[in-house]
Amino acid sequence: MADTISHDLIIIGSGLAGLRAAISAASTHDSLNIAVVAKVQVMRSHSVSAEGGTAAVIFEEEGDNKESHIYDTIKGSDFLADQDVAELLVRSMPFEIYQLEHWGMPWSRRENGRIDQRKFGGYSFPRATYAQDKVGFYEMQTLYDTCLKYDNIHFYNEWFCTSILSDAKDFRGVTAIEMKSGDFVKFKAPAGIICTGGAGRIYSFSTYAYSSTPDGLDMAYRAGLALKDMEFVQFHPTGILPSGILITEGARGEGGYLINNQGERFMKKYAPTKLELASRDVVSRAMMREIQEGRGFKHESGVDCLKIDLSHLGEDNIKKRLAGIREIGIKFSGIDVIEEPIEIRPVCHYMMGGIHTNINGATEMTGLWAAGEAACNSLHGANRLGANSTSECLVWGRITGRLAAEYAVDHPSVSSISQHQVIEEEKRIYDGLFRSRGQVNPYEIRKELTDTMDAKAHIFRNEKDLAEGLKKVRHLKQQAWKHVDDHAKEYNTNFINVMEIDSMLRTAEIVLAGAFNRRESRGAHARTDYPNRDDINFLKHTIGYLTTQEPKMSWHPVTFTRYAPMERKY
Repeated sequence: MADTISHDLIIIGSGLAGLRAAISAASTHDSLNIAVVAKVQVMRSHSVSAEGGTAAVIFEEEGDNKESHIYDTIKGSDFLADQDVAELLVRSMPFEIYQLEHWGMPWSRRENGRIDQRKFGGYSFPRATYAQDKVGFYEMQTLYDTCLKYDNIHFYNEWFCTSILSDAKDFRGVTAIEMKSGDFVKFKAPAGIICTGGAGRIYSFSTYAYSSTPDGLDMAYRAGLALKDMEFVQFHPTGILPSGILITEGARGEGGYLINNQGERFMKKYAPTKLELASRDVVSRAMMREIQEGRGFKHESGVDCLKIDLSHLGEDNIKKRLAGIREIGIKFSGIDVIEEPIEIRPVCHYMMGGIHTNINGATEMTGLWAAGEAACNSLHGANRLGANSTSECLVWGRITGRLAAEYAVDHPSVSSISQHQVIEEEKRIYDGLFRSRGQVNPYEIRKELTDTMDAKAHIFRNEKDLAEGLKKVRHLKQQAWKHVDDHAKEYNTNFINVMEIDSMLRTAEIVLAGAFNRRESRGAHARTDYPNRDDINFLKHTIGYLTTQEPKMSWHPVTFTRYAPMERKY
């Protein structure tokens, strides 16, 4: 019989959204008993790798204004964003910048002492508030330090959550494995928030940490909740080779040039006004066209690429504002960006889609919210603007933390958890995965899956490739890969990896299915066989539910307030 751990609120995930939610909940009601459950130690959460900035309008007296930020976000989304959600983000963010400041966030400063902001792609004004090029690390450190001031926040580091427990459509808790002991445990609570990040590890060339697999998305999916807009995958223009580690958009915000093998700043052909600071989908497509038309470089690994040149920015400027990027270049590419350009290529960086929520982060399950990249409240639509993601984590961390806390106070006790659900989950992971026998190496399946996504659902897509990708992923799911060779109880990473692969396969399938059904090009989803945006037939969100066969796909309306769709140009 699995042991039971009881709390008032369970937050799954310890990145920016999870920590902000914990602080919000703890400060809403100091009597609440809050658990933060994560599969890594807090400061190993992938949020620490955010580099460039956090978007907000904080100096309206200098010309910027909130309406501009709202419109830039909607335009950047290729008009698929829910416009009331974009407005909520923009109007909430100045408070979050100053709140972090009060908690000790070391924002970079101007000479006059005011908080500084840098240019970012798709914005009309510099509004990426930054801390050198390590904004995620400093934000995480600030939030974690603040969490430790609350006696009612309890951290469960290195626990792997496997399923959501529910009573009809009411949240009741989760099942989890403590990695240190291998024990299978029930967490019981009336309220929960999923903050487990995105699914970018379903691609081979990715900026995501290796631990950033779609466990939280898959938990919700298996619990009967919808995943929304999963076909929209953001490829950041500048991932270094061969690792995929990110060169921040702040490098272009500071004035970096993208160049081809002819030495041209080629973005003048694709975005004559914004150049390198067009939206990420526009820049990434331009880069791939340059490569396809033979104007790329050949990396020593054999991969085609382009280069970003920062050398003209000057040594002092780079050391002051892009010190982390210089360090990454030297360590992982052997190139000092002060002296020469560095080779880069578009890299999987963010999922616009996630668990379907409303404007306040509430899922279709009563008592359960989602925040950060794991959620899809339709803020980003078909394409996210840089620096809006850390902003999203802060705003909806605060909102969901408060709402979940209020719900937990109003629903203080949880009736007994369905033992049937717990037994079924034990059978799924122990009989179906841990003790299964198979002839196929699960790590080879993972490699085949991620290579398939790179080949069939990359920046440019078409019906033939997407159909072949779906067929391949479904074939991989059916192979005899479900087995764990390491039978140790403590710290069995082999077992964790196989559970991750199980989630990756289901998530990849719905990405491909959504992309196959969306017969248009919009934002990050570019179909060569349907090259135009089709507002008549596809100005709507994709919704997918799990069935015993293939995903059940449907549509959901976009919320408009005052901006009608128009052609998007940069």
